[in-house]
Amino acid sequence: MKKVVVIGPECSGKTTLSSSLATYYNTTWVPEYARYYIDRLDRPYNEADLLPIAKGQLLSEDQWTKKADRIVICDTNLLVIKIWQEYKYGDCYPKVLEMIKGRTYDLYLLTHVDIPWKEDPQRENPHLRDFFFHLFKKELEEKGLPFIEIKGEFHSRKKTAIDAIDNLLAGR
Repeated sequence: MKKVVVIGPECSGKTTLSSSLATYYNTTWVPEYARYYIDRLDRPYNEADLLPIAKGQLLSEDQWTKKADRIVICDTNLLVIKIWQEYKYGDCYPKVLEMIKGRTYDLYLLTHVDIPWKEDPQRENPHLRDFFFHLFKKELEEKGLPFIEIKGEFHSRKKTAIDAIDNLLAGR
């Protein structure tokens, strides 16, 4: 089973690309658990919520992977929580770092912020999208993780992603 993660700053087209790729490959995709979790809170989220969100993301990933056909598309992974927690709260929970080490992915699709911002109650930083893009890129480079950058209008993004995934599936 190959695992592909769509990763990037908020409002960079991750969910749209993830669901479209899953349809194209006739497989499952793992939605971003944080969105589900925060939608159900009766208060603003806080740092203590990040560990349950991380655990929920992995549980969701495990459940959807069982239903996948040769490839699963993940709309985010725990690197997002790590980067966000370090930025907003100054450090990352050791448990989250441990969980990150326990997971491997075959390809990361890093989404650029060259698409318009869309307001959403869960989005916080329209002015920091480029800043976060570079944090994600630096993290992927420092960890030596396989990634490609996804940019442009939707059809171009999807074609770039499909080409990269086809190469992955072909063993190239």
